[in-house]
Amino acid sequence: MNTVQLTKTERLLQIFTEVKPGEGSTALLMFVNVFLILCAYYFIKPLREGWIAVSDIAGLSKMEVKAYSSFAQSLLLLLIIVWYGRLARRWSRITLINRTTLFCISNMVVFWFLQPGFFIEKLPASGVIFYLWVGMFGVFVVAQFWTFSADIYTEERGKRMLPLIAIGGTSGAAAGSWMVDRFVESGFIRSEFLLIIATLPLLASLFLIHIVDARHRRETASRDSKVDMPTILGDDNNLGTVISGARLIFYSRFVLFAALVTLLTNWVNTNGENLLFQVIQETLARQAAEQGITDPQQILEFTRNGTTGFYGDFFFWVNMIALLLQSLVASRLLKLGGFGGILMLLPVIAMISYTAMALLPILLVVKIMKIAENATDYSINNTARHVLWLPVDTGLKFLGKPAIDTFYVRIGDGLAALTVLFGVQLFALSIKQFFVFNVSLVVLWLIFSLVLVREYNKALAENPQDGKR
Repeated sequence: MNTVQLTKTERLLQIFTEVKPGEGSTALLMFVNVFLILCAYYFIKPLREGWIAVSDIAGLSKMEVKAYSSFAQSLLLLLIIVWYGRLARRWSRITLINRTTLFCISNMVVFWFLQPGFFIEKLPASGVIFYLWVGMFGVFVVAQFWTFSADIYTEERGKRMLPLIAIGGTSGAAAGSWMVDRFVESGFIRSEFLLIIATLPLLASLFLIHIVDARHRRETASRDSKVDMPTILGDDNNLGTVISGARLIFYSRFVLFAALVTLLTNWVNTNGENLLFQVIQETLARQAAEQGITDPQQILEFTRNGTTGFYGDFFFWVNMIALLLQSLVASRLLKLGGFGGILMLLPVIAMISYTAMALLPILLVVKIMKIAENATDYSINNTARHVLWLPVDTGLKFLGKPAIDTFYVRIGDGLAALTVLFGVQLFALSIKQFFVFNVSLVVLWLIFSLVLVREYNKALAENPQDGKR
């Protein structure tokens, strides 16, 4: 490659990936674009936790409200994915992005009015509805950006550019989390205004999407290619296709153990999220009592702001460490330890983390251990999820991967909700006992991961050229 032809921007981007002449400006626009989207998302995500924390339902603990809302969200997402796929086949790429993003922005303004203690005192179940909506936001705005990225890049260029763009997403998530933590803790901006602030980077990202889309249209036209854009989501997002893929576990050991590992990963992680939430609520209740806060409205505000601020700080550290792991460790670990090295790291971290939490279930320990687990999941394990499917044939890949990424992930959410239901309502488990149960799940996770590594190596031996591609 002739580096003389590279611009200053492209030379700078060479630090992270191989960049060829003419690629830098679009890559930088996409980098900034996903930075803005993830920044907005992490303004919303901590607020979701704060709102659900004050959405009490009679007869249910706060952990139960969160767990059951998460399960309802997973069921809703299956329907939304199908609906979104139909919209994608009906509308052009840029029309779909425009309408769904503006729809989400309008929803954010509506939810801004509905926040408890702001314009109205408290609307029943509004926190649960908002919790469900945030999952939809993830499909409509976050997921569609990555599909847009895959649509404008060829396979060769995408392999080089997408890892760079992913760093922009992790950076945006860290920046958004950091700002939420600073804003809420300092009192500079009240948590009620986070939703309005989050609309600004989304509008800016929409502007950048239009620039990139126009560039891509000109590029395809200059190559005498068909300018009509393909649909964003194909038939692999049809619910029937997902269910067909889900049945592959009866015919393929590879898919069976991929499904089991995915299910256990999500089950363990969601259990951990629910337990972290419960420990936070118990800690905030104790702090409110120690500070002599007795007025119901003041307790509500203290709990909401405390939960929002905690998750802002928590997500900041998760994303900062994930950024470092993704940038400096993931590719090197894959090169040195192979697929087994990157797949086994997360369950090993989880085993250490949940053992520590079971021995000392206090907020500081739980926070540190969950940061380690989530940061590894978002970086090293995310790489493992993509590498997993390299050595299998195209048919198995396009049937099996959508099923694993939707159906079995949602089963994990459902099992986590059942864990809370039986653990609280039938067995009255303590927080420590919940952590011990998670340790037992991690043991199964480790065993199935070892088998999956063996199946991966077997598939790699049978399809060596696919595995090296």
